[in-house]
Amino acid sequence: MNPTSSSGASSRWQPVALLLFAMLSIQSGASLAKSLFPAVGATGATALRLALATLVLAAVFRPWRMRVERHQWPSLLLYGVSLGLMNLMFYKALETVPLGIAIALEFTGPLAVALFGSRHLRDVAWVVLAVVGLILLVPESGAQSLDPVGAAYALGAGVCWALYIVFGQKAGNEHGPQTVALGTFIAAVVAVPFGVVHAGTDLLSPALLPIALGVALLSTALPYSLEMIALTKMPTRTFGMLMSLEPAIGALCGLLFLHERLSLLQWLAIAAIILASAGAAMTSRPPVDAAGSGEG
Repeated sequence: MNPTSSSGASSRWQPVALLLFAMLSIQSGASLAKSLFPAVGATGATALRLALATLVLAAVFRPWRMRVERHQWPSLLLYGVSLGLMNLMFYKALETVPLGIAIALEFTGPLAVALFGSRHLRDVAWVVLAVVGLILLVPESGAQSLDPVGAAYALGAGVCWALYIVFGQKAGNEHGPQTVALGTFIAAVVAVPFGVVHAGTDLLSPALLPIALGVALLSTALPYSLEMIALTKMPTRTFGMLMSLEPAIGALCGLLFLHERLSLLQWLAIAAIILASAGAAMTSRPPVDAAGSGEG
């Protein structure tokens, strides 16, 4: 075997493996976060995750060294606020909606951003496919019914994810990797008061710290770092297409870790949204390809 070709194949697959591992890490962290809900609720779990993630990212990126000009603050603040609200609403959705379905609904945010960046008539097909997926997720009667309030929270998280992409790209271009640390701090400022109001001093329970730290590492510090490496080593269109697998990975994590079983129609709905997201990522203009994984 030619050593050069072997090395080239390895370099092509390495960023793919890193991105897949990052998505698996995020969804595993979301599954673990649900174990905190009985003790501190969804808002408390969000507060713990973002507060601890802020400490970890601050130690790594040292955001206090950033020089932020006055005209740069609006995009940075909107990036952080949208990140905080996205996490709050996504975890609120997880209280009543299965993980895979919540991610599929939330994924309409980056899908909308990708479609907005396209000017091709053929992209109408991706819109139709996404709408079909959403229709299949409409509440049914019986055991597989979907909680409308939880679904609304997931869609709201999708809106925030879209804003996160728009303002995060601008802030990231201005400040680089340190943007994540400062943005997460702003998100924590937004989310922590909600957690304190709901859970109070229960947030300080030493028994919760190991789980909360695991959620912060799995859902924020580790995947954000891996995604940053992967994005620098692969085309942004490929990055966007692979990110479309996240709802399926979430559904599988929900099945394995939370025993959340979905109906055949719900699996078909997730598949339709994945195909729509992948297609939109492949045909959109380059500036909106790399959505990043702001989710949950």
